[in-house]
Order: sequence, then C-alpha cells, then structure tokens
Amino acid sequence: MPALAKATPLTTLSVPMLAYVQDNEPKPTAMPERARAYPELRYMGSKNRLLPWIHGVFSTLPFETAADPFLGSGCVSYLMKTMGKTVRGSDFLNFPVVLAHATLVNSHHKLDSHSVENLLSAASSPSDFIERTYAGIFYTPKDLRFLDKVSANLARMDTESQAALARAALIRSCLKKQPRGVFTISGDLSRYDDGRRDLRMSLEEHFVEQCAAFNDVVFDNGRQHSAKRQDVFEADPSGIDLVYLDPPYVPRADDNCYMKRYHFLEGLSCYWNGLEIMEKTKTKKVAKPFSAFGSRKNAVAAFDRMFRQWEQSIIVLSYSSNGYPDLGELISLMKRYKRQVTVHERPHRYHFGTHANVARSTVQEYLIVGQ
Repeated sequence: MPALAKATPLTTLSVPMLAYVQDNEPKPTAMPERARAYPELRYMGSKNRLLPWIHGVFSTLPFETAADPFLGSGCVSYLMKTMGKTVRGSDFLNFPVVLAHATLVNSHHKLDSHSVENLLSAASSPSDFIERTYAGIFYTPKDLRFLDKVSANLARMDTESQAALARAALIRSCLKKQPRGVFTISGDLSRYDDGRRDLRMSLEEHFVEQCAAFNDVVFDNGRQHSAKRQDVFEADPSGIDLVYLDPPYVPRADDNCYMKRYHFLEGLSCYWNGLEIMEKTKTKKVAKPFSAFGSRKNAVAAFDRMFRQWEQSIIVLSYSSNGYPDLGELISLMKRYKRQVTVHERPHRYHFGTHANVARSTVQEYLIVGQ
C-alpha cells in the first residue's frame, strides 16, 4: 500500500477500492445543545472535546440504530441519543456501564432532594470496607467514610436508574477530587495541590454538585436504549446500522490499561463485589481482565476480527496517530470488509495526564468510516 501523504488539518481522504482521492471535510451541522451539557470526566482518551467534530461526521451518515461497544466516559453514546438514535452500549469494565445506565438508558428518573438527603443520612447497616482498605492511599478518612455510607444507602434507592445516577455522581466526584485523575499514585498527594477548587472540596460537597449535574442530562428521546457489561466480541451486531468503535490504542510507549488507572472507580461502581483486590500493590489495585487490544502481539488480529464482526454495519473507528497499528494498516484491514473507507482527520491535544511540553500529547485524531 502506498504511504499516505501527511494531511492538512481537517482534511478528508476518500479511499474507494485502491484509489486515494483527497476530498473536503463534510460540512458540519450544529451539535444538539443538550450534548454539550454532558458532564466531562477526566478520563484517558475521552472524546468530550471532540464531540462537535464527531457529530459533524455522524450527521453525514444514514443510521437510526447504533452500537457503542467501548462506552468509556459515555459522551459519544449520549451524543447519539441527543441525535434521536437508538443506542446499544457496552464495555468490558463496569463503571462505564454504570455511567451509561445513568445517562443513556435512564430517560425519566432523577435524584430529588429527598433522595439525596437519604443518601447523605447515617446508614442503617454501615460498612467500613473502603475506609479500611484504602486508608492513607487516596482520600482522607472522612471522605472514605462518606463513600462507605453512601454505598450502603444505595440499597434503599427506589429505582435502578436512581442508583445509577448516584453511582455516576460518586464516580465523577472521585475523579475531580483525585489530583491527576488516575488511581496509580498513593500517599501524600499534596505535591499535586495547585490550589484548584476541586481539591479543596470534600467528596460530600462534590457529590451534591454531581447529583445535580447528572440530573440535568436526563431526558427521553422516545427510544429504548441499553447498556451491558461485556467484551466487544460478545456484542450482537444484528440490527445495528452504525457501530462506533473506540478501542484502547496500543501506545508507542507505556500501556493502555484502563483497569490500572481506574481500578478504584471500577470497585466503587459495584462496591468491589466479585472483584479480586491485589493486596500486595500499594494502591490495592484490582486484577485486570484480558483485552485483545492490550498489546502489539494481539492488536492487528483483534482489529481484523472486530471489522469482520461489524461488516454489515457502517463502521466509524475513532483512532489516533500515537496508536498501533498505524493508519495505513488499519485502512488495509477495513478494506477487507468495506468497499469505501473515508478518513476524517484533525489535530488534537490531549490535556489529560500530560504537560504542554510533552510532544506526544499533540496528535492527529482520525475517524475512519467504512461503508
């Protein structure tokens, strides 16, 4: 395959059969205002800031039903809900599924003041699991006791949707309170204290704010949606017009292990039921599940299998120039199953976990569309 010439920002490469033709960026349409209200999470690889661009590409494609088998922060599934689509979401981790139950599946239920007061009241059957297990690691004893209390009170929620909203509020509260937004560091975190408001607030104060934030995005688009914990290869492709794929990128350095970075949120989402805690680790990590996208050894075969799985649907693959395999190889793989492949490209700077002088924080983002 001939090498792709370096594209200018916001360029589109159309790839029918074996030819390469440069085309113009599809004219963007206004993104639904409701999508802008989705709570932004400090989550590795989150597409929240790319939503207007993603919406512009989605708007050129004919679909009514969509699948998002890598839910992540949930913002893209929510975007498709605001576009009036039927969305089927899934993830191999539990806490993204909880977020999707709160914002995608849930179309009516909110947390009223009485519900929030009940969650903040003394628990009738409290546990001290979080306080004991994570003492001196991430939060103050008071914050840890608060998490134990609210987790116990969740059992008294009227509906599963309300419980999902409360858990979503806890998840975002913990992310905002954690200085770097990941759970790979422990002990005294004062060296990361830059004076921001989020670090001054207690988890309870954060929680009250986040309950209101997640209430604000609950709405009904007139369709039924689903969210399920499962591996992408367990997802059913039948009846899906478009699939949005945003798998973990195998980076050129480091790793792409979401469980390592967010194990505390994974545990919090289910109060560690059924999870194996690695007691000898400093941060009490949770054993990670296998991902076919976790190494160079397996990545190419995983992409090929995934494209074959969804060959009856329009495929929209979100990808980055700092990932492996590279763009050319992904196009070759997708062309095995799609007659036309279009690559939408734009520059993007990731602000999560990087500094301004780190070159690898600036990348080219791709939306690779197979039809």
